[in-house]
Amino acid sequence: MFRKLILGVCMMFAASALHAANKEQRRLENSGTVMQEVMGIPDNIPQELLEKAECVIVFPSVLKAAFVVGGDYGRGAMVCRTGEHFNGPWGSPAMYALEGGSVGFQLGGQATDLVLLVMNKRGASAILDSKVKLGADASAAAGPKGRGASADTDATMRAEILSYSRSRGLFAGISLEGSTLRPDNDANADVYGRKITAREIVMGHKIGVPASGRHLVRVLQKNAPHNESEKASNQ
Repeated sequence: MFRKLILGVCMMFAASALHAANKEQRRLENSGTVMQEVMGIPDNIPQELLEKAECVIVFPSVLKAAFVVGGDYGRGAMVCRTGEHFNGPWGSPAMYALEGGSVGFQLGGQATDLVLLVMNKRGASAILDSKVKLGADASAAAGPKGRGASADTDATMRAEILSYSRSRGLFAGISLEGSTLRPDNDANADVYGRKITAREIVMGHKIGVPASGRHLVRVLQKNAPHNESEKASNQ
């Protein structure tokens, strides 16, 4: 009887862990789908900005209710360019969480996809290790849209993180100042099958891209294969 009880408890824990892993893997897969759909919008992220981004963070299907009920948050994935100077091809995804009431007030009642561009090494390094408050620890601004939009505005040039939203077919820049970004290392463990930090994933040299993250990485590699900001700085 005792053995059956122990076996039952072990099976429950195993089923729970598998459910959590599957949930995070689906979230990562959805992040790839969202990024592909955003890139298909005619009036989307300016090519110049995407080509200069060090990292891209995607939060699929964020709901206003998540920020109102119980102080919950949106979850998604960040992919950075590989290499010490973020000048290589796009690497393995790390899972991230977005918190803050200001997000909920802007979302309305519909599910909203969020895309954030991390525009420089300082911004990328800051969010690899700890919680970062947008507008305080890292400068942030609503991103300009349109493939031919100028990236030379004061707000765009000063910002370390640019943010966009897509809801009910509408794509626009969105201000996330006052919200916080943090690594979601529990979700990373579910995706990679072991304890691993965001920094280890992004800066590691032998971290393979999980199957659930390949779509997201392929979309970024296809649309912005080279870091143009790095190229410009070396000229």
